[in-house]
Amino acid sequence: MYSIGQIAKKSGISVETIRYYEKEGLLEKPQRKESGYRQYNGDAIDRLFFIQQAKELGFSLKEIGELLSIKSDANTVCSDVKYLAEDKLSDIENKIKMLRRMEKSLKKLVDACPGEAPISDCPILDSLGKRST
Repeated sequence: MYSIGQIAKKSGISVETIRYYEKEGLLEKPQRKESGYRQYNGDAIDRLFFIQQAKELGFSLKEIGELLSIKSDANTVCSDVKYLAEDKLSDIENKIKMLRRMEKSLKKLVDACPGEAPISDCPILDSLGKRST
């Protein structure tokens, strides 16, 4: 059994975040000593690593909750997870497209700015103040 500080250290996740995951239902409520201190088993550390890795892939906490539910349900199949992963991949691809459009627009503005003009002639600020038609 581990204290919350020990699993925080082993997982690299802060105590506050672990408490938040408990509150959100991503981590089961641990047993408590008579003193009230939380006592976790090794499964909690594995679950924290799962949550952390899923976050690194871009899954939201709600989506991670769905993945954890699927993982613990013997009646689900791999395609259930694949569907969620494909949906997340599509979201990421759309964000990348949006970021590329933003990059292109901002690069055009940066390239148009001479850098030495008075602020009243700044093409970046001028473009930000114009309404789209």
